[in-house]
Amino acid sequence: MKKYWVVGGEYASTAFDKMAPGKTEERYGPYASLKDARAQWQRLSWQKVDNCNVRYRIEEENAAPRRAAGG
Repeated sequence: MKKYWVVGGEYASTAFDKMAPGKTEERYGPYASLKDARAQWQRLSWQKVDNCNVRYRIEEENAAPRRAAGG
């Protein structure tokens, strides 16, 4: 069974490659459905819509590994 997590938080820049100083990655879930995860993602994203360094994404647990292009 697939599970979904909402992951993210405040990053150091809009490159979104490292967390802001003093911040740690936030994880919410697991959610049994993508619909529930999207609802949480939307709630979190709108709470901090004015901060361009905040970003959340949905990660799927137990997903099949992605193949590289051309592989």
